[in-house]
Amino acid sequence: MKKHGILNSNISELIAGMGHGDNLLIVDAGFPVPPGTRKIDLALVCGIPSFIDTVEAALNELQVESIIIAREMEEISSGLYDRLKGITGEIPLVTVSHEELKEKAKSSSGIIRTGECTPFANIVLVSGVTF
Repeated sequence: MKKHGILNSNISELIAGMGHGDNLLIVDAGFPVPPGTRKIDLALVCGIPSFIDTVEAALNELQVESIIIAREMEEISSGLYDRLKGITGEIPLVTVSHEELKEKAKSSSGIIRTGECTPFANIVLVSGVTF
């Protein structure tokens, strides 16, 4: 058994298989996952697990070179946006429309669905390299 980090075997496998420039989405409970896209569903009840907890766990495992969010998060869910900024540090943050973010889901390595019920709690983590 792993001693540290993400214990979910599907998430560990997904992150371990990612290469430079690959996209991993972490989304709220209502995000429309495109057919044929790998989905790891963690949603238990509204709020569990939270978006922020899930993003934080992923950031501890994945080398991230940039982050993409929908500009609607900053406008409509400003509290969540502020919390996200607090855990992402110096990672460059790019904003796009919610529609553009949903398009990125179609070519992602995978999508992790959380129990988050806050509007626009969706993020794309763009994989970097450690060397």
